[in-house]
This record gives sequence, structure tokens and C-alpha cells, in this order.
Amino acid sequence: MMPRLLCHHPEGIVAGPAVSLVITRNRQGSVLVGVLWCLALLSVVVIGVLHTARMDLLVVKNYGDRIQAHYLAVAGIEKAKALLYQDARERSRSGRHHSGALYDAPDQFREMTLGRGQFRVFRPGREDEGGGVLYGISDEESRLNVNVASADELGNLYGMTPDVVAAILDWRDEDNTVTPGGAEIEYYASMQPPYQPRNGPLQTVRELLMVRGVSRELLLGSAAPPNGLLAPEVDQPDESSLDSLNAGWAGLLTVDSSVKDITASGGERVNIQTADERSLTDVRGITSDIARAIVAYRGQNQFKSIADLLDVTAAQNQNQLGGSSGQAASGQDQSASAPNAQSPNGSASAPAGPKVVSEQLLMDIGDDVTAQNGEDLAGVVNINTASLDVLACLPGVSRDLAQAIISYRTSSGFFPNTACLLKVPGMNRDIFKQVAARVSARSETFRILSEGKVTSTGTRQRIQEIVHIGLNDLITLSYREDDL
Repeated sequence: MMPRLLCHHPEGIVAGPAVSLVITRNRQGSVLVGVLWCLALLSVVVIGVLHTARMDLLVVKNYGDRIQAHYLAVAGIEKAKALLYQDARERSRSGRHHSGALYDAPDQFREMTLGRGQFRVFRPGREDEGGGVLYGISDEESRLNVNVASADELGNLYGMTPDVVAAILDWRDEDNTVTPGGAEIEYYASMQPPYQPRNGPLQTVRELLMVRGVSRELLLGSAAPPNGLLAPEVDQPDESSLDSLNAGWAGLLTVDSSVKDITASGGERVNIQTADERSLTDVRGITSDIARAIVAYRGQNQFKSIADLLDVTAAQNQNQLGGSSGQAASGQDQSASAPNAQSPNGSASAPAGPKVVSEQLLMDIGDDVTAQNGEDLAGVVNINTASLDVLACLPGVSRDLAQAIISYRTSSGFFPNTACLLKVPGMNRDIFKQVAARVSARSETFRILSEGKVTSTGTRQRIQEIVHIGLNDLITLSYREDDL
């Protein structure tokens, strides 16, 4: 018989025992559901906190790894600077302008282990070096200085037009006079946003992007990434990634090249334009007769470079005294000039005689004499390191002759001085006179690209620094990181 669920009461209907049981169970179920929801919400909060904490830890760890990678790259920079300074001192002691020891030195710069990581100093190899990746430094004197190069030299760059040359000249000159085809403040003021031309030396090569007619493709190459340099996420510096560095004019140009006008051992050179006879005879190979002839010659002619020594003829009184009898012994050139020869500035020179400085003598004394008045030779190109494209920009140098220069230094060794260019097949006196004032056999300004890497995580940082290395000092000219 079914139990009664309801019963009468004076105050109304009351629930029986079964109804109370149902209500109790419903209340317990509600509490359980509430507890479960609280646990779910708490779990979500805990998971969120843990995720945030984990992300914070990863960010902190990644930041720490980047700091370590940065200082690993700094270690590569500092090692390269120390070795460059040591090399400069050793070259000075041995009387050499160039050694080439640090341009491809994998034993010094390839995957050098330090602490938790490693560093490397590397650069893209040029075509004449076989391409690929080379572990070493590069020099700015192997490039064409955009602040010093003439219009003709700039015009020899691949893809360069006369209008772009004129715009570059207008950008770097001090006035606001427009060169035909160029651009000055009126043009740049009309740009959005407007800006002014430098009207002075360019501070960086990338500043050329502000010059009218210079596109990113021309300067950085069509294959260059947006920042124009190697992306930091590339694990290994392969040929394709590094080729973008040399694909445009940026791989051929610089604003920093400069060397001291000194001998290979660091001594002062004798200025053929101002030195007296006694100082000239201090140069080994220059006799009293040759010194006298140099002084007499410069009275009517100005020496533009040491190449003009090849035009010096014996003084008239030397010929009258039979000075030709000792010419061969003193290194004189037995070839005679035409009578009443004209000097380079157009004035009539003294009666012509035999040349007193032969090519061999010039090569012997080429490092000891100079025709420059300043202590620094800004923008000169190092014939021991310049590429074919840079050498071919120099006055009088064709691409075939540029290749001959590279072939000669590859087979016969580095040039001890610029006069030794006369040994290169195809190089004659006329070409040497055009190029002599624009070249050097030494470099003092170097580009160091260093990468530090934390081995466990692969985090890496890159730093590029351009430094000038003297015999007694070291100066940082440029510093960049993060976008390399």
C-alpha cells in the first residue's frame, strides 16, 4: 500500500517524509554543481596564472639569452680589434703594408666557443675570392669612398646614370647651386615629408637612399631584405643570404676609408714637392744628381703624384758636364724627351734631357716618397684588397686591367707599394699617372661583423663595427646591431 504523501493539519497541508527526502537531495545536487563550477573556474584561473608565469619566465630567459648572445658578439668584435692592432704592429716592425692575415682566418673567427655559447666573425666572399662565406674582417679601403670619388669614378658603377651622379655631387657639396641633372634644396623641400640635402660629406652609405634617383634596389640590391642586411634568424650564413650584402652599390661604397701617408714601417715620407736636395738624398736610391734634377724640375712643374717623377729630366748643367756617363748606375732612364717639351701645366720646360728616374728606381723608392701635403689620404683604394668592380672605377683602369691587377697580386703576392703597379701587364706610365694619387697599398679602416650565439637555445645577436686602427690608437667610427 502506497505511503501517504500529504496529511491534513489545522494549519494546512504538510509534506511527508518522501517529499523531504527529495528536497534534501535537490539541495545537495545544487551544492555539488556549484562546487564543480567553482573548481572549474579555479582551474581556469590557475592555468591562466601558470601560463602567464611560464610566458614571463620564457620572456625573461629569452631576454637573458639575448644579453648573453650580445656579449658573445662583443667578444668577437673585441678579439678582432685586438688581432687587427697586433697585425698593424707586426706589419710596422717587418716593414710591410699588407699581410692579409685576418681576411680569411677560420682558426681565429669560426665558431669560437665561450661559456654557454660561441661567436664568429664573418663576411661575404667576393667573386675573385671564390664567393661563399669567409671567416674574417674586411677593409673599407677596398671600397670606393662616395665622399671622395670623382664624377667619372662614380659614373663607372654598374647602373649609375649621369643624373644620379649629379644628384650625389649636389648632395655632398657645400652650396645650393644645382648641377645639370642634379637636385638641391628646392627638390627635396617639395618631398613629403620635406627635408634638406646634407651639403657636406655623407655620414653613412645608406644616406644615399635620400638622394634623388637612388633606389633601394640600386643601393642594396633587388634580393636584399627590407633592412638591407642579413636577417638574424638565418641559422647559418650561406651564400644566398650574404650575397644580398654585395648585390648593390652598398657592397662597393664606403664613407670611412682613410690611411696615414706613412711608410710601411710607420716613418714619415719625403715630400718631393717641398723637400730640399739634402732631404731627397736621404732616400736610398736618390743620388745628388737626381735630387738636383727633381728640385730643378719642380721649379717649372708641380708634382701631382709620385708618378710624375718618371718625367723628371736631368738638369741642363748635368748634361753639359757629361752626367750621362753615370746615369745607368744611378737608375736613370736612358730615354730622352723631345726638345722644348711642355710641362704638365703647359709652360715650356728646360731643354729636354734623359729621364733620371726609371720605373725600377720608382718602384724601389715608391714607399719612401710622397707628393701629398696632408697627413691623411682620404678615400684612397687599396690595390691589395679592392675588387674588380672597384678597381674598374679608378681613372684609366679598364675591367681587363683591373682583372690583371687581381691576377698579379694573386700569383705574385701583395704589392709592397703603389709604384709596383707598373709590373702589371697592361699598366703603362700614362695610366699609372692617372691612378697613382687614388691608390694605396695599405688599409687602416676595417669592418667587423660578429655574431654571438647561445648554443642551448639558438638565440643570436649580431654587431657590426667599423674601426680605424693606427700604430698607437684604435677609434670606433661606426656601430650597429639588431638589424644585421
